[in-house]
Amino acid sequence: LGSYESLSGSVLCVAAFKAAVLIQRWYRRYVARLEMRRRCTWRIFQSIEYSCEQDQIKLHNFFSYLMDHFTPSSSKERDFISRMLTEEESYKDTELEKLCDYESVEVLDSYTGPHLSFPLLPDHATALLEAFKQKQQLHAHYVLKLLHETRRHLMQLPNINHVSTCYSEEITICGDLHGRLDDLFLIFYKNGLPSPEKSYVFNGDFVDRGKQSVEILIILFAFLLVYPKEVHLNRGNHEDHMVNLRYGFTKEVMQKYKVHGKKILRMLQNVFCWLPLATLIDQKVLIVHGGVSDMTDLKLLAKIQRHKFVSVLRGKKRKEKSRHMDSKAINGESPVGVDPPRSSSFPGSCLQPGLASMASRTELSQWVRQTVEEELEKCRQQVGFSETPGDKELTCVSSVTMTESELESCETGESSQEEWKQIVDLLWSDPMPQEGCKMNTVRGGGCYFGPDVTENVLQKHSLQFLIRSHECKQEGYEFCHSRKVLTIFSASNYYEIGSNRGAYVKLGPDLIPHFVQYQANKTVHTLTMRQRISRVEESAFRALREKLFAHTSDLICAFKGYDQDETGTITLSDWATAVESVLHLRLPWRMLRPQLVRSTAGGLLEYKSWLDDLAVEQRSKEHIQSSLLETIYRNRSNLETIFRIIDSDHSGLISFEEFHQTWKLFSSHMNIELTDDGISDLARSIDFNKDGNIDFNEFLEAFRLIEHTHCDDKAAELLPIPPTSDGC
Repeated sequence: LGSYESLSGSVLCVAAFKAAVLIQRWYRRYVARLEMRRRCTWRIFQSIEYSCEQDQIKLHNFFSYLMDHFTPSSSKERDFISRMLTEEESYKDTELEKLCDYESVEVLDSYTGPHLSFPLLPDHATALLEAFKQKQQLHAHYVLKLLHETRRHLMQLPNINHVSTCYSEEITICGDLHGRLDDLFLIFYKNGLPSPEKSYVFNGDFVDRGKQSVEILIILFAFLLVYPKEVHLNRGNHEDHMVNLRYGFTKEVMQKYKVHGKKILRMLQNVFCWLPLATLIDQKVLIVHGGVSDMTDLKLLAKIQRHKFVSVLRGKKRKEKSRHMDSKAINGESPVGVDPPRSSSFPGSCLQPGLASMASRTELSQWVRQTVEEELEKCRQQVGFSETPGDKELTCVSSVTMTESELESCETGESSQEEWKQIVDLLWSDPMPQEGCKMNTVRGGGCYFGPDVTENVLQKHSLQFLIRSHECKQEGYEFCHSRKVLTIFSASNYYEIGSNRGAYVKLGPDLIPHFVQYQANKTVHTLTMRQRISRVEESAFRALREKLFAHTSDLICAFKGYDQDETGTITLSDWATAVESVLHLRLPWRMLRPQLVRSTAGGLLEYKSWLDDLAVEQRSKEHIQSSLLETIYRNRSNLETIFRIIDSDHSGLISFEEFHQTWKLFSSHMNIELTDDGISDLARSIDFNKDGNIDFNEFLEAFRLIEHTHCDDKAAELLPIPPTSDGC
């Protein structure tokens, strides 16, 4: 009996063990599948984000090219061009005081928000925190005064801040905040407010994308003035007025400060260019926003006049002789070494001079109607801006898609090419696992730097490791290059609620990093891992479907290239190849296919039916004609950026004068002779409410109307021509 019971117990133990192994195997597969879904979702979000950054740089380069090849005929035109993409690189104190003019901004008795008096005290900074928690807004008078005092302080700082752990127990380093005020509140709640015992380094990208960038800047600048030895701010790639035009900060300022927004923006541009470029802790830990390159030289960086680079995207102005050569190119003369672009990509360029004077809204919209992305790419190729996959083997010196010939034509006085490259690499670069240094073709700016580049920079300057930000990480931080590079990112839920944690890192005298992770959104804590991943995944695929829908016309052309027999079907493999050839997102399309394409018969996809399904999904949100909606989806971000570039005084409206000067810029590029009356008629036709200005809705509406007319014209071309009365 005893042996029987022993045998039964052994059998039960074996069965239990097998069950445990089976459960464990099932759980591991379950977790692996979730992890794969998470990684695919992450790739989608990052690919779309970086493609938008490429669009911004392409758009800026395009306008820069137009400006550099346009010869103003009057001082008024010259002033407008200088305002359009370039700001004054430096101001005299008297000019800046006139620009700021905070004393003329009266604080009425009805104002119930926080009050500031200078010099600031700790109580003023904490009062700002409480006021912003109550959704109050700081008066423009105090904002301008705060910016004025912040600029004065920043002007006294070196390009590279030197911080020591000897004066405080530890130093806290925070990464990108991107307008997420809740994350900043949570950091201060968990870690404590800045104080003589609590030092902070905020590593750039305080603004854009989030809705409370203004409040974050005000808080950081206030604590900077209260504790100048304990609070340190680095410049990020988003502390740039040209980037702000696209990613929301300019719009946020104008919405919150409708009367004095222009003054605030101009002051902010000047404050941003005075932000230090890096921070060095105990001479051993380098903190920069983006990264380094094989050209990074801290000694050179320390000598750069950083305030000369108001916008890192813009680089430097042309030489006068280059301007002279450009004017010849506009007039049809081809100077040596310069190929004037025949802008066949712009419909107006093929008009006869006699017809060109008949400018109408159609001429404007013919340019706008064709996708801005295609226009920019064609123009870039014509003028030598294009990059190819083969360029990856080139050693990178940095670049925001500018060619060497362009760089050679830049000024070499106060701001040399090398200095500009140093700053671009610092703000825009990303690490890569491979050895070497090459152009960052994904973002369109800076470089990719490998472990060998990191090691060389660290050895050259006797450093232990590098801390950078610039990239969203799921856990809020990530090591690479044998733990010699640390990425820290402080904006939680960056892509979607539950997409990522935020984090900050603390360094003591031993320089051993200690991390604190957090989630600023309480909803995340109530979700299971599967629910969180499903929610983020749904958002990612929704964004990807919008991207696909926005390129419907290009996708049809690509699919037809694989459908030689015109059957209306293609293989799933060809579908994946065609989609990548159009979107260039470098995504694993075969892996993503089940989420994007429904079950197919015989492994073939009816691509027109699939595109119709995408159109139905988008039309359910917007009651607009499908072809028109496709074009608006593709171009709205570019159109809004173009609108804000033309709106050079940031008024939220394009004046007839701004429109007049901009259209002359386009017409010079397209070799069209336009009369002043013709341009005025064109502006009046877009001003639907006849208030003498063009707002963004009117700008977009004109585009929509002409696109609709264009579609009707194309449909008419397809109809059979009715016979004439004589039977011909």
